[in-house]
Amino acid sequence: MRKNILVIGGTGLVGKVILRILQTRNPDFNLFVGSRKLGKTNNDLLIDVNNPATFDCITDNKIDLIVLCTKDGNNEILEFAIKSKLDYIDITKPTPDLTLAYNLAKANRQKINSRIVFSSGWMGGIVGSLIDFTEPEKHKIQEANIYIYYSVKDLAGKSSANFLAENVCKPFVVYKNNKPQNVKHFLDSEKFNFTFGIGKRQVYNLDVPDLFILNQIEKIATVSVKMTYNSKFVTSLMGYFQSLKIFNIMFLRERQLLFGSSGNGDQTIFEVVIKTLDKIKRVSLQSSKGQAELTAFSTVLHVEKMLSKTLSDGIYFSHQMHSSQEIYEALNSYSTINLKISE
Repeated sequence: MRKNILVIGGTGLVGKVILRILQTRNPDFNLFVGSRKLGKTNNDLLIDVNNPATFDCITDNKIDLIVLCTKDGNNEILEFAIKSKLDYIDITKPTPDLTLAYNLAKANRQKINSRIVFSSGWMGGIVGSLIDFTEPEKHKIQEANIYIYYSVKDLAGKSSANFLAENVCKPFVVYKNNKPQNVKHFLDSEKFNFTFGIGKRQVYNLDVPDLFILNQIEKIATVSVKMTYNSKFVTSLMGYFQSLKIFNIMFLRERQLLFGSSGNGDQTIFEVVIKTLDKIKRVSLQSSKGQAELTAFSTVLHVEKMLSKTLSDGIYFSHQMHSSQEIYEALNSYSTINLKISE
């Protein structure tokens, strides 16, 4: 039977790439695009995540799976998917929204007769799978530290920029020996030596959902995330602005403009340093086509898994659906991804 897949936010940057990759890899899928502005084809659906009255078209078109690529702060789509017994995957939620949505799903666990998947971790939620592949004896992991190289020349959507603009002045939680510690973005600088020719860079705190996922779900005692920009000047400027509390006196609109720069495309890189009692391992990933391509490809892998007959109904984080081997092999064979594992 032909599968009907709805990508809500499918007119956005990542949504468009998801649709392209899905169509290329699975031409038998029937793809629908959900947006607040009605498109020109029968597969374009008018959907406003804040207005449940617009959700009737989901039922009318017999959608099997919803891919959410836009902010749904009230979790209206999540609740609709649970009620309607539809498969659901969300790739958009920052940490505070993810925890709320996950708790909502758990509270409705007895009502769930579909696959509810949270995939808002870094680059489509693939960090957990790469950690599992790099260190299969997960109980031995004492520490996992993620380092991100972000290029202001890369294509970027509004969601991450808006999140930083809204939350840069607020503390967030990292975990050290299972004790939550409040930190702020762009503080606690350290040097990190990136692979792929980047070299040593200053890196600063960044809040991504993997902090919650790796500590609260995977029980890794110490977890941190730090990032650098491709421009050393921009990286230092952000640290300077935070340390002098300049962000606090800026208007939201000004912060949105500051974080919202987007170029024509560039590479993205992230590395995970995994520490056990007797070893340090590193997994390094480079996407030459940038964040949108990597996030979209990861999401497509999750969608394909959800539509297979091997996954039972329930609540998942995306890495919990797969064997780490299959994710590693899929990423490693993708033409624009370079993947390295070292000790």
